[in-house]
Amino acid sequence: MRFTEVRFHTLRLVVRLAFALVSMAAGAAPHQNALLDKPAPPFARSSLQNERVDLAALRGRVVLLNFWATWCGPCQVEMPRFVQWQEKYKAEGLSVVGVSMDDESEPVKSFMNKRKLNYPIVMGDEKLGLAYGGVLGLPVTYLIDRKGLIRARYQGATNLDAMETAIRRLLQKQ
Repeated sequence: MRFTEVRFHTLRLVVRLAFALVSMAAGAAPHQNALLDKPAPPFARSSLQNERVDLAALRGRVVLLNFWATWCGPCQVEMPRFVQWQEKYKAEGLSVVGVSMDDESEPVKSFMNKRKLNYPIVMGDEKLGLAYGGVLGLPVTYLIDRKGLIRARYQGATNLDAMETAIRRLLQKQ
């Protein structure tokens, strides 16, 4: 690796860490943004488990859409709960979908296997992040209702009990 590449990667890491710290400081409450109460931007991608993930096909289910990365500490804290919720609420209509914002898929695959994730993971990119209002700090999690409308957005370290309450409320609505 050339010196300029090392500097670029170091700078990118510093920027990511700064965004992570900002998102952690942002706190536990759902954030207001222009996407709330609007249709979730559509996407269809192949998961790292070789399954097709099409947001439109999940209509009728409550979707927890989580933007994350392997290097993100708060992301790693909340993932075990997402695994639990996927198991606990799947029959009631919850679908958890992870969107990795890592640059390469190999570290993500290794992370998935180590953490025994039971929900699909797709690779994200700038275009998908921008469609969801810009995903600058991680994690960013959206709750999408059965009609495909975004009902909540959580950024940074989040109160997972409050998020679970919001999920249960959405699951109760038919």
